[in-house]
Amino acid sequence: MNFLAHAFLSFGQDEILIGNFIGDFVKGKMIDTFPKGVRQGIRLHREIDKFTDTHPLVKVSQSYLRPTFGHYSTVITDIFFDYFLGKYWSIYSSKPLETFVEETYETISNHQEQLPEQFNEMFTWMKSQNWLLNYRTIEGIQKSLSGLSQRAKFDSKMELATEFLMEKEDEFQLIFFAFFKELETFAREKLIEIQLTDAGH
Repeated sequence: MNFLAHAFLSFGQDEILIGNFIGDFVKGKMIDTFPKGVRQGIRLHREIDKFTDTHPLVKVSQSYLRPTFGHYSTVITDIFFDYFLGKYWSIYSSKPLETFVEETYETISNHQEQLPEQFNEMFTWMKSQNWLLNYRTIEGIQKSLSGLSQRAKFDSKMELATEFLMEKEDEFQLIFFAFFKELETFAREKLIEIQLTDAGH
């Protein structure tokens, strides 16, 4: 999943949010350098990604994209899901998206000195361009996909992906609603499991 989903699936717990946000930037034994709550968030991030990558509904989404975008279809699907989460935010949270996003940025900013340098470089761009809020619009994800395309090692064509979204928005939306309901339940239960396991040590 992409950043807005990982933030939402931290369920209002600051250290979980930090770990959930930086999960892709923490390799190997680096995880041991973080406080327990952040480590739990990193583990949750990995479980969320594993659940997403193996889910049949996600594979259906990717099947629409793979003939044109190849392995980049995974990244594109994640961004599409953040688009739908942002667009239909009020279904999932009573807190306005603008408020949630500002609180998320503030939490991360307050701990930046502890976070991986590569993440902090990316986060500076995220915050200044307000990625989390802008994911809810076609224009916002177009900017994200164009930026990713410019940084890709190969010709990813990701800047063209919004055309697919607009052509098949109804199909992608149905998949998102069905999948995200399962993902939210999974993430809540997995976080409880992770925290109970740590409590028993």
